[in-house]
Amino acid sequence: MSAHLDVVVVGAGLSGVGAAYRLQTERPGTTYAVLEARDDLGGTWDLFRYPGIRSDSDMFTLGYSFKPWTDEKSIADGATILSYIRETAAEAGIEARIRFRTKVVAADWSTADERWHLTLEVRGEDGTTTREELTCGFLYSCAGYYDYDQGHAPDFPGADDFEGTLVHPQFWPEDLDYASKRVVVIGSGATAVTLVPSMAREAGHVTMLQRTPTWISAVPSRDKVADRLRATLPAPLAHRLVRTKNILFGIGFYQFCQQRPAQARKLLTGLTTKILGDPAMVAEHFTPDYDPWDQRLCAVPSADLFTAIKRGDADVVTDRIARFVPEGVLLESGRLLEADVVVTATGLRLKAFGGIAPRVDGEVVPLAEQFVWRGAMVTGIPNFAVCVGYTNASWTLRADLTHRLVCKVLDHLERRGLAAVAPVAEEGVEERPLLDLAAGYVQRSIHEFPRQGDRGPWRVRQNYLLDSLLTLRGDLGRHLRPFGPAAARDGEPAAATEDQLAAV
Repeated sequence: MSAHLDVVVVGAGLSGVGAAYRLQTERPGTTYAVLEARDDLGGTWDLFRYPGIRSDSDMFTLGYSFKPWTDEKSIADGATILSYIRETAAEAGIEARIRFRTKVVAADWSTADERWHLTLEVRGEDGTTTREELTCGFLYSCAGYYDYDQGHAPDFPGADDFEGTLVHPQFWPEDLDYASKRVVVIGSGATAVTLVPSMAREAGHVTMLQRTPTWISAVPSRDKVADRLRATLPAPLAHRLVRTKNILFGIGFYQFCQQRPAQARKLLTGLTTKILGDPAMVAEHFTPDYDPWDQRLCAVPSADLFTAIKRGDADVVTDRIARFVPEGVLLESGRLLEADVVVTATGLRLKAFGGIAPRVDGEVVPLAEQFVWRGAMVTGIPNFAVCVGYTNASWTLRADLTHRLVCKVLDHLERRGLAAVAPVAEEGVEERPLLDLAAGYVQRSIHEFPRQGDRGPWRVRQNYLLDSLLTLRGDLGRHLRPFGPAAARDGEPAAATEDQLAAV
């Protein structure tokens, strides 16, 4: 790999591969590389190996717009998604641009050099590590916002006393044998509702232990409309039509939940009651205090969670943990859940920019004091973008818009003859959390992230239709200002370093 590149993409998951595709198709000739800390591409879909791992969005929208999803299942398992990402990278020649076992441990923008200086930790096949240096003109983080090194693990009293096996889904042991055993899954989010029906097929019994209920909706695992369209139309056209249908339905249902929460609650509880046939169970275990989509809605394909409960292979307990005991989990109600295996599906931890702490001229940028522009670039940091997907729709919908925006910013730099730009917010922009979700995993760490604003390009909309109309249009120069020496060459005074780093 050359010592200097036009663009460095961090992360070779679903987003990183999509970013690479856009760079080489919309800006042919741009030199770039994708840096991946792990041994293989795929990101989330290569990392997580727990039973039943699957998408919680339909693959017609979670997949790429430029590569039709052809598998029969709309909600796909992790292995199939990983194969899809690998196939995309191979077909587009992206694999050759990925440098595996390469972690960015430091990123420092040099105003004098007008480039990023990256310090890389490169791990050899034998496990030894070396440090390397690399420079680039633009740095694009596609590493997501989860901490892949550690999950959220509450400090459960007495956990060391438990005589069974305690496991976190993020670090699933390949040799874990739970056949015919008593399993307790702690949690009620997407991971828990995936694990329970999958493990129930082999375990003696599985109990989902939750402190409070989560909104859960049964969805078809196959899209019948998609099946009909794919049987009669060319694959690209069928893919576009199904993708559009699913986008519109997703936005419509989200808006319905936000604007008519009482009706949304009635609809979801009614559907769940129809499946389970037990209104009391639904009221106790599947009717949260919060309104639908105040936290992310969990989807269960083919109602597999509810089916496992109806069969008697699984059940749900809503209670709080008092402590672990040798036999299992003792609840505050006094009930003992005996267990051979306890899975702590207690959520993930957030980590801004994949753990990269950007510096400008040696000074760390206080991320929590910055604003995000068009959901991608950050005030005070030149030639830097982050990929953050939707929380109320498929991640890739927003990610692809950001990839294309990065290409437009690079075009803008080239047309104006600029080396560097950074967004500058106008006075009076009020700050809001970057992710507007009440979920615990968000609230625990969101204070460490940049903020969104209350207006225009500083708002992070959760609406693909609006974003698709606004993200790629308009005068980029209105808020993207030349940075450092580039500002002086463009006829504007060069700001002092402390001014560049100040919160806007």
